[in-house]
Amino acid sequence: MLNHVSIGVRNIAKTKAFYDAALKPLGYKCLSEGEGSLGYGAGAVVLWISASPHPVPANKESGLHFCFDAPTRKSVDAFHKAALAEGGKDNGKPGLRADYGDNYYAAFVVDPDGYRLEAYCSAKA
Repeated sequence: MLNHVSIGVRNIAKTKAFYDAALKPLGYKCLSEGEGSLGYGAGAVVLWISASPHPVPANKESGLHFCFDAPTRKSVDAFHKAALAEGGKDNGKPGLRADYGDNYYAAFVVDPDGYRLEAYCSAKA
């Protein structure tokens, strides 16, 4: 249903370091880089990031978050670890979320601009 999503950030260099590290374990990378913009995906850009003087203010009660497919549970773990190492904040350690489904393995972080992110894998261990 969605072709891509775009977000604005304050510091494009800091954001690039964060997303390069966090998304690499999931098989995603920066496919497009221009002055003040980044595009992430696997085969095509799905996440556009641009420098913005007024990004959407972080609001943990908004319900907004972005969930990335992960190929394995180990990649979910690596996403979480890499995100925290690059300045992200823990918002839910890697693990099964039985209330979401039998094989719902996920981890949650908050990026340096306050966007809430999730990595999710449905494969059995």
